[in-house]
Amino acid sequence: MAHTADIDVVHARGGAAMIELLRAMRPKEWIKNTFVFAAIAFSQQRLWAQADAVITVSAAFVLFCMVASAIYLLNDLVDMEKDRAHPKKRNRPLASGRLHPRVALVAAIALALTAIPLAVLLDRNYTPPGGSVAWLGHDYDFPVTLLVYALVQGVAYSFYFKHVVIMDIFTIAAGFVLRAVAGAMVIDIDITPWLLICMGLLALFLGLAKRRAELVLLENGAASHRRILDEYSLPLLDQMMSIVTAATIIAYTLFTSTAETLPHEPFPVMMVTVPFVIYAIFRYLYLIYKQDGGGSPADLVLKDVPLASCIVLWGITAVTILAAFPRT
Repeated sequence: MAHTADIDVVHARGGAAMIELLRAMRPKEWIKNTFVFAAIAFSQQRLWAQADAVITVSAAFVLFCMVASAIYLLNDLVDMEKDRAHPKKRNRPLASGRLHPRVALVAAIALALTAIPLAVLLDRNYTPPGGSVAWLGHDYDFPVTLLVYALVQGVAYSFYFKHVVIMDIFTIAAGFVLRAVAGAMVIDIDITPWLLICMGLLALFLGLAKRRAELVLLENGAASHRRILDEYSLPLLDQMMSIVTAATIIAYTLFTSTAETLPHEPFPVMMVTVPFVIYAIFRYLYLIYKQDGGGSPADLVLKDVPLASCIVLWGITAVTILAAFPRT
């Protein structure tokens, strides 16, 4: 394990500082925010074929990227000293000293304070076909969800839940579910409970994989970097992952065969995508156990060709089915 080293703090300036700020915002992690497109992809009204709905959800994706980056900056500010004891995180802009903490703090505040008002405008300017079905009252449901996401992930998790065993993983999973819910709220449509269950289970799987990767990477010094890691063990995480893996596959299979928003004639056609999901999960497990991956889902998706190809093929197949077969 790498130990904390003396760091010569040389803050970047000008354009170099902006590059370091962009790195600290973790743009590759924005891929997680694609969960906001889940509701429109499986919408019964086929809203994915309507330009205004697609533009609205795309704008919601951008707003989530802004808030997520603000949260990443906040997390790195809070964990800056601990990250310097981590063999990989010590190279992050804040932990390495290349990015001045004041720049990161101002950027985080600016991103958050810009995203929330824009969310209100976005929600007010979209009119769904057939009228609104908003839960919290039109003009407020999407920004409220975005605000809850920011508070849960940026405040509750950063300052409390990341230190509570098991709840830390559930909080991470909640972020993915909130993305999916927000994607439905911004275009005022219902979202099937099965889809939320699938996403929640998948998010738990990714959270457990992340914790396992940290334990493997840090070995006996895990607790010195993050105290909560001392509450876990590899056998415990492996057992949890086995349960969640099985539950995810079962839940997705039930979703494809029972969800009212999916085609069921001449048979539950979406079930042909189940093999893609099983392969993707198995491939992810392979990368975790044989390649010591799992610390960053975005890294695996962007760098592992078989996994990325499987996800793309799943998406193409799902869209083709939704376009070719009517709902009944």
